[in-house]
Amino acid sequence: MTEAGVGKAFESINLEVWDIVVIVAYFVGVIGVGIWSSWKSSRGSMSGYFLASRSMHWIPVGASLFASNIGSGHFVGLAGSGAATGIGIAGFELNAIFILMILGWFFVPVYVASGVYTMPEYLRKRFGGQRIRVYLSVLALLLSIFTKISADLFAGAVFIKQALDWNLYLSVVVLLAIACIFTVAGGLSAVIWTDFVQTILIVIGAFVLMVLSLIKVGGYEKLMHDFAFAEPTNESFVRYTLDNVSCSKVPDNYNHLLRTASDPQLPWTGIVFGITISAVWYWCSDQVIVQRALSAKNMVHAKAGCVLAGYLKLLPLYLLVLPGMAARVLFPDLVGCSDPDRCKEICGSENGCTNIAYPLLVVKLMPIVEVHLRETTHYRLFFQQCVPFVRTAGARGMMLSVMLAALMSSLTSIFNSSSTIFTIDIWKKFRKSASDVELLIVGRSFVVVLVGLSIVWIPIIEHFPSSQLFHYIQSVTSYLAPPVCAVYVLAVSWKRVNEPCFRFPRKRSCLVSLMATAYIDTVLVAQGSKHPV
Repeated sequence: MTEAGVGKAFESINLEVWDIVVIVAYFVGVIGVGIWSSWKSSRGSMSGYFLASRSMHWIPVGASLFASNIGSGHFVGLAGSGAATGIGIAGFELNAIFILMILGWFFVPVYVASGVYTMPEYLRKRFGGQRIRVYLSVLALLLSIFTKISADLFAGAVFIKQALDWNLYLSVVVLLAIACIFTVAGGLSAVIWTDFVQTILIVIGAFVLMVLSLIKVGGYEKLMHDFAFAEPTNESFVRYTLDNVSCSKVPDNYNHLLRTASDPQLPWTGIVFGITISAVWYWCSDQVIVQRALSAKNMVHAKAGCVLAGYLKLLPLYLLVLPGMAARVLFPDLVGCSDPDRCKEICGSENGCTNIAYPLLVVKLMPIVEVHLRETTHYRLFFQQCVPFVRTAGARGMMLSVMLAALMSSLTSIFNSSSTIFTIDIWKKFRKSASDVELLIVGRSFVVVLVGLSIVWIPIIEHFPSSQLFHYIQSVTSYLAPPVCAVYVLAVSWKRVNEPCFRFPRKRSCLVSLMATAYIDTVLVAQGSKHPV
């Protein structure tokens, strides 16, 4: 393959019959769950369609909170960051455990008591004005389109295009169509129940690949030792480290979760304070997340769902970050490439190829499971007793289904939540006399519009350098998270605050964030430095 030199990293995959059977079974199973939940739910009412009639059990609520967050972007981006910098990137995931408790015990009781469907609607009830509600509604929709949907489609494109060599347009359109059917036909209830099924698949499949990757590298201790030396062997690495020490060099503190304040990539100050601000914005005021907690049948189930999601957030460190590190140990010249020309040849990006870490494991590791089990007698008994299906045909199909499940779960969540915001906070503002039937039609129609916008994104994503896109996503959210976080925290915790308090400070804070980031980027470019891959 000449484009992006994908063939250098990924060999052509010929799916066996059992792999195809597993993938088909996944789609049939998920569609079956979607049809069952759609038939069971009261999707003909506003509460039934947008909040699952506020009747969800804590287990599907917690699973949906997890699945809505862990999209295909995590499988590509989090594993890739683990391959680049070590376990420190898991601080993003572990921080969420504490924020989920704040959501369940501090924010959700206030939201439930106010009887709202959306977060902007809460601000309207809290302050009485419409401007801040409309502003944050439009902001939420733009973020959904330009960051969340683009991130998930990009990660899916990396896997579909490079690992599977399927037709990108046809594959993504089919996945979007299935996600659209779930969301339009069944509403939030169908989305949550399919998230529940896909969470089970994601955890089991990722666990299997984690164990296989640890077996291949020789165990956890061997991984921690060898990762320090997992640098490319090509000669250009020597030249490139002289120009930019961050390029493809393993950091000395790769095995530290909390690093010094002077660390250029993940200082402890940023992990403790910076990420916390973004996490409060995401977990406590983002419609995609809060809507699941609002669907619980009572506060006990809402809090229990948050606790379950917190436990599940312990898993990405082991299921995604460690396999990403293992991929670099196993394939240092591919995952850890340093020369821009070489990286361009391998994965199509001059900025590095760490984002191919997880797809590379799926492609390279799953077909040779039998070899691992024969060569590694220490683990053979465990696998024969606990994970027998790994040794059978269809194991690779199972992992492909895991990646597809991650993509589908996040997309359905985004579609449902975005349609809720558009219907309740924007359409209803201009159509105050709209009936419930009209609002339900508008909500379903907006999902179709989002699918159309997602399809328009495909050619842009196809030619976007991988590391630049993820840096762009984190930059955009970091600009806006602090002021939006402040709005919701003060609205919930301080009675005396009112809308004029936020009108101009919020705009100034966004402007200051943009100016500060532009200045920092300019200085980095002037010094000849680059953002870490």
